[in-house]
Amino acid sequence: MDWNELLDAATEVRQRAYCPYSGFQVGSAISTADGTVFAGCNVEHRTFGLTVCAERVATFSAVARGHRGLEAVAVVTDTSPPSPPCGQCLEVLTEFGRPDLPILLANLAGERVEYALRDLLPHPFDLEPPFKR
Repeated sequence: MDWNELLDAATEVRQRAYCPYSGFQVGSAISTADGTVFAGCNVEHRTFGLTVCAERVATFSAVARGHRGLEAVAVVTDTSPPSPPCGQCLEVLTEFGRPDLPILLANLAGERVEYALRDLLPHPFDLEPPFKR
């Protein structure tokens, strides 16, 4: 796994986050089964309910391009320790990833923490396929 490629993509896209309400910039990049990288940033909306997180933007971009299997996820924030994906994003990741999907959390200071998806979401909504892949 080339974490540097994913971290570079997540760090770059983080700069384009639209977050005028929270000021909390997040960038995420995912790698698919064939090595294609998709990046996404958070996009806020004044109602907050319509806000979309970076991890879901990256995942939905991959799906829109025909990819279904995620191989790795990187998330870059400016918090210490690095911030994990929210519950909604973790649930979406279970739809297209496997329980041991590696998720690397990083911040701008260089801190890194790696988890498996099942560590961050031990009891997803539904363990029926495709999560069992």
